[in-house]
Amino acid sequence: MKSDLKNKKYQLVEKLGVHFEHTEQLAPVASRILAYVILTGKAGVTFEDLVSDLCASKSTISTHLNHLQDLNKITYFTKIGNRKKFFIINSDTLLKSIDRMIAQWESEKELHEEVTNYKLEVNSLETTTSDLKFDVTYHDNYINFLNLAIASMSLLKEKVAVMNLQSKPSI
Repeated sequence: MKSDLKNKKYQLVEKLGVHFEHTEQLAPVASRILAYVILTGKAGVTFEDLVSDLCASKSTISTHLNHLQDLNKITYFTKIGNRKKFFIINSDTLLKSIDRMIAQWESEKELHEEVTNYKLEVNSLETTTSDLKFDVTYHDNYINFLNLAIASMSLLKEKVAVMNLQSKPSI
């Protein structure tokens, strides 16, 4: 059973890694490291685990770990009496990703609103015959979808922000 779960993890690391190569513009090994860290969770993953489980050299893992830390995608913690670093996802990474997604949707929405307004203006001209009038149903439906998606993602962002505040240690 544990072997099946480990195989699923490696398959997901690969799928997520490919996804991050495209969406985050990361190098293949950095993408796999990020995916592995995400799938390991709060327990954190050590440098040695990454070297052995991702079958990459120490220098390659080190280079990409430093790069991911520079990008603030991952961070680490240590345990008392243990010299190892345990790498985890930076809790702000998800919030930044949500912000990018919302910004992209807002931009698309504005564009569709402009196109809709233009088409409605053309439709309102006396010279536009009924067979040349634009149908704006697609734009209306898409704008409605984007509004719902933005609202839903904004709600998720609020919940993630609250969870991040609750999980950060107080000083």
